[in-house]
Amino acid sequence: MNMNQDQSENQAASTTPKISAPKISAPKISTDKLSILVVSGRSGSGKTSVLNILEDLGYYSIDNLPLSLLPSAAHKLVKESGINRIALGVDIRTPRADLSNFAATYAALKDTYGSQAVQVLYVTAQESTLIARFNATRRVHPLMSQDVDSDNANHVVFNLPAAIKKEVELLKPISSQADIKIDTTTLNIHQLKDRLREHIGMDNQIVINLLSFGFKHGSPIDADFVFDVRILPNPHWNPELRASTGLDAEVSTFFAEYPEVAEMLDDIDKFLTRWLPEFLHNNRHTVTVAIGCTGGKHRSVFITDHLQRRLADTMPEGVKVLAKHREKSRW
Repeated sequence: MNMNQDQSENQAASTTPKISAPKISAPKISTDKLSILVVSGRSGSGKTSVLNILEDLGYYSIDNLPLSLLPSAAHKLVKESGINRIALGVDIRTPRADLSNFAATYAALKDTYGSQAVQVLYVTAQESTLIARFNATRRVHPLMSQDVDSDNANHVVFNLPAAIKKEVELLKPISSQADIKIDTTTLNIHQLKDRLREHIGMDNQIVINLLSFGFKHGSPIDADFVFDVRILPNPHWNPELRASTGLDAEVSTFFAEYPEVAEMLDDIDKFLTRWLPEFLHNNRHTVTVAIGCTGGKHRSVFITDHLQRRLADTMPEGVKVLAKHREKSRW
């Protein structure tokens, strides 16, 4: 599991001026489905990976936010923007004074939005694993490049094990308040995602993009599956249908005369119905199924449109099926 992105963002934060968060009166907000996650953790343990996963799951994520700005950020996103899933990343780079005041900041968020809506998610890992991750990327621990003692501006930790131990002490105000703790020592990125979904009570979701296209305009390079329907009868050679598309009733009437069209539609439908739901368990967020004919106007459009209708009715919950026609601007 590659979680060393946390280590790349190690700009000094000790010199950041202290900003007093404005007093915010509790807004009248429906807390239904409202989720504010304060994401923190030890450097190298996977905090950035967690924020990326949460973003994929529909959260609005902000990383490296000074703790004193949490109330203002939450207020702006929830009250002013109507965003109800928020992940706010904070870590050792925040000003030290903010860390000591974390309990009060956290309590204020819960008072404003409800105790069920606000949680602290803390990620950690065994010391040996953290050392191995830092050594593998040759990154510098944040505490080895910034002041760690506000009372002594010249005090810097130069030893990696010492920096890791010191970080545990400094993050104790956050870790002691954690509602969710995840040890990433033995987790890969897929297992981490599964663990997150379990904790926040969210099932995996996936979007199936059915894409019609014309081979003469090039095959889509991002397709996961490609079906070639050029063997089907082509309405293009009927002068009365040349201007029509696969979405028109007269083209459907034309295809109804050829049983092989229905057979191919059934075969593709059967294949996709069997295998697409499996992607729910494969940590994928999108799957593109491309269906191509010569020009992308009749056959591929017809098959794509009918597949979308069928699959939308048969796919399990969590699978959304969309139909797109790449060559529509050429019709």
